[in-house]
Amino acid sequence: MITSRMIDVAQGRAQVRVYEGGEGTPLLYLHGAGGLFPDDPFVAALAKHYRVYAPLLPGYGDSEGAERLRDMLDVTLHCYDVMDALKLSKPLVMGHSMGGMIAAEMAAVAPNEIERMALICPAGLWLDAAPIPDIFAMVPSEFPGYLFYDTAFGVQLMTAGQDMNNLDFLVQFLVMNAKRFGMAGKLLFPIPDRGLSDRIHRIKARTLLIWGEHDKLIPPVYGPAFQAKIAGARLETIKGAGHMVNYEKPEAVIAALKGLN
Repeated sequence: MITSRMIDVAQGRAQVRVYEGGEGTPLLYLHGAGGLFPDDPFVAALAKHYRVYAPLLPGYGDSEGAERLRDMLDVTLHCYDVMDALKLSKPLVMGHSMGGMIAAEMAAVAPNEIERMALICPAGLWLDAAPIPDIFAMVPSEFPGYLFYDTAFGVQLMTAGQDMNNLDFLVQFLVMNAKRFGMAGKLLFPIPDRGLSDRIHRIKARTLLIWGEHDKLIPPVYGPAFQAKIAGARLETIKGAGHMVNYEKPEAVIAALKGLN
C-alpha cells in the first residue's frame, strides 16, 4: 500500500509531499518533468520489491519551496536535504528523465554519498547530432507520441480515459503543467544541459542505465554516451518501450535493477 505525507525539509525551507510504501531495501525515486501519476503504477510496482520513497519536487502537487530552488545545484542539494529529512543513508537512488539528471548530479557532487544508482532515460547530456525535442513547445496531444512506444496506452495513462482534445481537459492540463514546468524549466529549458558532462567523471556509484529502445524524447544514442562517461556503468535497453519505459515495461525495469542488489 502506498501512503503519502508532508515533510519539512531543510529547517522548514521546503515542505514536500512524499509517497512511500513497501518493505526491504530503501529506494529513493526521483520523478521526471511530468511528476507522478495519480496512484502511480510504477511507484506501486517498485513497492512490491523495495521500501520506496518518492518525493514530489517543489512546484509539483502541494510540495512547496520552489522559489528557493534557482538552479541545478539548489535542486541537487534539496534532494540531499530530502534524504536527510527521511533519515535515509545511502539508499538505492533511481531517477527517471529529469529525475535521472538530478540523481546523476547528486552522485557527481557528493560521490561518496551515493553507492548505487539507476538512471532511466536520464537527461543531462547534450549531443549536437541527436538534439532533444523541446517539451516546453509541445501541445498536450503531442506528448504521448514522444513519450510512449504504445501511444494508445500513453493517452490512456495521461488522461485517465478523458478526451485529450476536450477543452475542459486541456485547461486543467495546462494549468497543472504551468506550475510544474516552471520548476522543470530551471533544469531543462532551453536545453537540458547544466554542465553535467564537466562533473560526471566524479561519479563512483555502481550505475545502471535503462533505456527504452524506441525513446523519441531522449534518443537511445544517449545511453552509450552516459555509459562512456560513468566508470563501470551497465546499460540495459528494453524492447517495446519508449521514454516512459518504466510505465510501459515496469517488470523489465525492476528485473534489470536486480543487478544492483
